[in-house]
Amino acid sequence: MYSILIDTADKLLAIGLSKDGKIVDSIVYEAWQRQSEFLISELDNLLKRNNISRDQISSVIASKGPGSYTGVRIALTVAKVMAFSLNIPLYLSSSLEILKDFSCPSICVVNARSKRCYVGVYDKDTVILEDTIMENKELLSYIEEHKDYKVCGDVSYLGLEGYKADVLESLNSLMIDRNRVEDVLASKPVYLKDNY
Repeated sequence: MYSILIDTADKLLAIGLSKDGKIVDSIVYEAWQRQSEFLISELDNLLKRNNISRDQISSVIASKGPGSYTGVRIALTVAKVMAFSLNIPLYLSSSLEILKDFSCPSICVVNARSKRCYVGVYDKDTVILEDTIMENKELLSYIEEHKDYKVCGDVSYLGLEGYKADVLESLNSLMIDRNRVEDVLASKPVYLKDNY
């Protein structure tokens, strides 16, 4: 049986197919603000080129945000429809957590625009700082105070170089009980800006 992996929360369109915990195929490219145009057709391409029928799909995992408003919504919507219509488990992970380095404390960052950023801090399976939104200056101070933490994500807009995780491998690793959704239809995206 196969699992579908989906992340469209930031600049990438990333979809993958895993079997027995290993990614067997993927489609990943930059599609900033155009993921909604390509996701369904690329998912169809991925399944067709691997001769996978829908009854061979046993689970789906997607990033739930924070990130691009449309990007977060499109991945979650497609994942929910698949899980509901195929009656398979749905797993959702923070789009920040999938950026972490699983081997060390990680400050995970996504540009939230307007001199702000989405930030989550993780150390292996421990959440050190819940996903939040910070001013860029506040984040730079936090990074300075935590020099032993690895900065992860595309932080070039801050003049920094960040660790680049394989988001599909991360999603695959995060298909764990704590990320399994009990009520598929009640699943909601995480935007954070609404609470800022």
